Amino acid sequence: MTDELVRIERDDPIAVVLLNRPKQLNALSDDVMEALVSALVELDRAGAVRCIVLGGSERVFAAGADIGMLAQTSPVEAATSARLARWESIRQIGKPIVAAVSGYCLGGGCELAMICDVIVASESARFGQPEINLGLIPGAGGTQRLTRAVGKAVAMDVILSGRFLSAREALDFGLVSRVVATEAWLEEAKRLARDIAKQSPVALRLAKEAVNRAYEGSLRLGVEYERQAFAIALSSEDAREGMSAFLEKRPPEFRGR
Repeated sequence: MTDELVRIERDDPIAVVLLNRPKQLNALSDDVMEALVSALVELDRAGAVRCIVLGGSERVFAAGADIGMLAQTSPVEAATSARLARWESIRQIGKPIVAAVSGYCLGGGCELAMICDVIVASESARFGQPEINLGLIPGAGGTQRLTRAVGKAVAMDVILSGRFLSAREALDFGLVSRVVATEAWLEEAKRLARDIAKQSPVALRLAKEAVNRAYEGSLRLGVEYERQAFAIALSSEDAREGMSAFLEKRPPEFRGR
């Protein structure tokens, strides 16, 4: 397990994926990203898994891109390589992903956390897009997702100055969902994942896509999608079970149909 770039722990109905490149502070090399995408796609297909936790270690979530690799990348490769497809593959995962962030979450690491659906941050978490210190800018969605999460003023400050946000600042600005004790960074993320996993898999996928439509697109198109998704959810067996359970005053048993 110690030699694997990505560690996978199944505890159905949740799964935990941990970046495992500690000497490089979980720098996101091509090999790491390939292993990560492979793990997430496999878990997305696993029927028994309903929610995924993505983390690193207590010291670091991911400190950014692999700079040695990046220094050898040509402009054409940066614009057309498979690296872009890997990020899109993560965005298209249908199951909810909870990012468990402790310690440094910088550059590509911050972009990776933001592409997840919920971020649980330990009190030691530090978020930033310090690419400007290398004469670069974020290249995996950082300028777009950070701005949507925290607003233009804070995003400009972070991206132009290289400033790090503390966990509490990230919570206040709307970048993270919850802040927990450092020693509980992974267990609290798992706890949230289990709460999510109790819900209907059908509704979870539809709700995730609907929120992403709001985040990424116009209000009119988002509301139109939401109406269609609601109708699909209403027609599912899970919805009938959920409403019956409510009326009968019992816990629902969702089956993902």
